[in-house]
Amino acid sequence: MQAGPEDIALAVERLRDKRLVAFPTETVYGLGALALDTEAVSGVFRIKGRPSDNPLIVHVVDEAMARRVCAGWPAHAATLAADFWPGPLTLVVPKSADVPDVVTAGGPTVAVRSPRHPLTLALLESLGEPLVGPSANRSGGVSPTCAEHVRESFSEAEVFVLDGGPCVGGIESTVVDVSGGRARVLRPGLISAEQIAASIGESVESGERGGHEGPVRSPGQVGPHYAPRAPARLIEEAYLAGALAGLEPGTSAAVLTPRVDQVPAPHHAIAMPADGERYAARLYAALREADATRPAVVLIVKPWPAEPPTGVWAAIADRLRRATAPRDQ
Repeated sequence: MQAGPEDIALAVERLRDKRLVAFPTETVYGLGALALDTEAVSGVFRIKGRPSDNPLIVHVVDEAMARRVCAGWPAHAATLAADFWPGPLTLVVPKSADVPDVVTAGGPTVAVRSPRHPLTLALLESLGEPLVGPSANRSGGVSPTCAEHVRESFSEAEVFVLDGGPCVGGIESTVVDVSGGRARVLRPGLISAEQIAASIGESVESGERGGHEGPVRSPGQVGPHYAPRAPARLIEEAYLAGALAGLEPGTSAAVLTPRVDQVPAPHHAIAMPADGERYAARLYAALREADATRPAVVLIVKPWPAEPPTGVWAAIADRLRRATAPRDQ
């Protein structure tokens, strides 16, 4: 049953008591705490087991609330917020002195966005304060895209969950640094670099600037992320049959593929869409379904149609490469 006004009121009460509330967005469910309260934010890191060098995104209602957490609002920030907020775009801007260092991993910038979900916008408006909101799961694991996924990670005593239904986007927001110099995509997401460039009227760069030292400016860059419990491999379709044949006798694989006819018993086929936006919306739930089959390995047939992947496929490629990275990285 989806949340209503009484649930929002209860969530506000818990947040003001420095407790944690999971909230829905168009991307994934976030784990909310008062963004300007060091004690509350520390609780997020503690319960997730999140490394302290991995910064958080601050969620706001609109530009007016965003300006409360930044020391400056660059022209590109104003343009992009006008074009894409509320929506899956996070802006990295110079941070205000009011923002605790724990939020930004000690860095001089803060990541901020307005989520496109009516329930969470109502929560933020009722609370009147910004919230941090990393994915509502244990650090490094598969992000939650429905309330049930959050409840698999945390007890009701630990986290109050606002049920807003399934997330329509399915993967995390695009993060773009507009704090100085040319705009730079630090994490690909549902809004492409091409869309950002069209909005601001100039090309954008990708990745951290060459020679960058100090704290990272975007989440999703530190350690393993988005990974199922079982080992996972990204594989070309042409090599799928050989990979399945090479498994130890008596074991099985879970396979994410749009062509389920290529997955014989005893292996488990997880059907995936061929369209990029629908693939993104399905991805994290599919990885959880794969884990539920208790496979020896999760094989993910590489889905993007061309190299290098562009648009939403670039974001999907980023998530899959991180999900299948060796666990000691």
